[in-house]
Amino acid sequence: MGRAHLTTGKGGWTSRGRLGWRNCLRKECGRRFQARKYNQRYCGDPECLRKVRRWQEAKRQQKCRSKPEGRQRHAEAERRRRKQRASQSPKPPESQSAAKGTPVESCAWSRSRKHPEIFCNRPGCYESPRDSPRAPASYCGDDCRVAMRQARDRERKWLRRNTEAGRFKRRLEYEAARGKRREGRIAAGESGARQSSTPSASIAPAVLFYRHSDEPALDLSVPAEVTSHDPQTNPGSRPRAPPAP
Repeated sequence: MGRAHLTTGKGGWTSRGRLGWRNCLRKECGRRFQARKYNQRYCGDPECLRKVRRWQEAKRQQKCRSKPEGRQRHAEAERRRRKQRASQSPKPPESQSAAKGTPVESCAWSRSRKHPEIFCNRPGCYESPRDSPRAPASYCGDDCRVAMRQARDRERKWLRRNTEAGRFKRRLEYEAARGKRREGRIAAGESGARQSSTPSASIAPAVLFYRHSDEPALDLSVPAEVTSHDPQTNPGSRPRAPPAP
């Protein structure tokens, strides 16, 4: 729904450039602006703020009419309003109004456009929430959900960092981040120095020979296989003896 101070320019302003640039949270706007308040969600364009207030009114109306008591109060208020209007200004005859061409009074802005009964929780978005099997969804898609989550996280962190515990935690986070960057630079420098000091030509051999200079080297050559067909040495080639009488 939103809060009143998000669409007004009163109080809580900070110095320019301290909070940086942001994108307007309203769905159809998206204009970049320089925030001057930690919870400033919208740009300062009057037309944009008017549409944001209109969306907030529609959201409040939807929440009020979702309960039977709210619908009953709304019906009674409308009944009193119609009765008061009828007593103050009498209705002209139909023939005269048709002859003069009196324009028909336009309906309220909330009824001039057919919005769904339940619409997205992002300001300026009137689309229906997507179907969810586990819990009722609040947004129509991932874009609206991420935009609202970023805005809430930014405001939560700002409020948290204004406390002593938040500042101490942020200091620890910064020190851890600096330590990681320092370790990365040291590791990158050591790896580069190692690569430059060990060229490819001076790489040590994979096999080392540990022997004295006076000892002969071992012959590691594979001997050739010799096949002999001498009938004197090969009993398989001798003729068989004749059979005994």
